[in-house]
Amino acid sequence: MNTKELKLNYPCSWEYKVILESHHDIKQILKGIFNTKEYVLKKSQDSKQGKYQSYTISTIVYSDEERKALFEELKKHKSIKFVL
Repeated sequence: MNTKELKLNYPCSWEYKVILESHHDIKQILKGIFNTKEYVLKKSQDSKQGKYQSYTISTIVYSDEERKALFEELKKHKSIKFVL
């Protein structure tokens, strides 16, 4: 198992990749997670059958705790299937 700690200089730009079913409103989901925090949302692709969509979310994070907290909030949202 890799035990190296990620060393980042904060603040820095960070990206999250999320996958969710296409019928969910990603903008509404992110509004609830990011509140007033600025971010850029970019659609990546649709699955072959169109059931799933993937997006890249870019934002500025100011600490390791904030970066991980946003990841956890995205991960625990019931409509989001996967987060990288």
